[in-house]
Amino acid sequence: MKHTIAKTTLVIVFATLFVLGIVPNAQAGEDEHKECSNATLHGSFGATATGTVAGIGPVAEVGRATFDGKGNSTRTGTRSDGTTETVTGTYTVNPDCTGSSKDTGSSKAGEIPNFVIDDDGREIRFIVLGPGVVVTVVATKQFTNDD
Repeated sequence: MKHTIAKTTLVIVFATLFVLGIVPNAQAGEDEHKECSNATLHGSFGATATGTVAGIGPVAEVGRATFDGKGNSTRTGTRSDGTTETVTGTYTVNPDCTGSSKDTGSSKAGEIPNFVIDDDGREIRFIVLGPGVVVTVVATKQFTNDD
C-alpha cells in the first residue's frame, strides 16, 4: 500500500511540474504575437524627456501627450529653459508595436521621433534624432481607464 501511495504521489508531482512548465511558456508565446495599430495608442500620457540639442546643450522636458487612437496627437511640455509649447502631430503604429510620430505645428516639424509601445500600451519609449538632436522620452499612461 505504501508503494502505491508513493507511485501516486510521484505521478501527481510530475504532472504538476509538467503543467506548471508548459502554461507559462504558452502564455509568453501568446504575448509575442500580439499586434499593435494606431488604436493601441489612445489617452493621455505623462512624459519626461532628456537629451542634448546642438547649440543649446543638455535639455530636459516634462509634459503630457494625448493620442486619439486614430493617428493624431497633441503634446504640451515645459522645457528646462522655461519655455512651454503645445504642438499637434500625427503618428503611425506598426504591427510590431514600433512606430513614428511627427509634430506638424512647431519648429520641431522636421524631427521624426521613433518609438516602441511597452507594458501593454501603458508606456511609450521615444528617441528623437535630428541634426544635432538626441533626446529620449519615456511616457506613461496617466489614468488606467483613460480612453
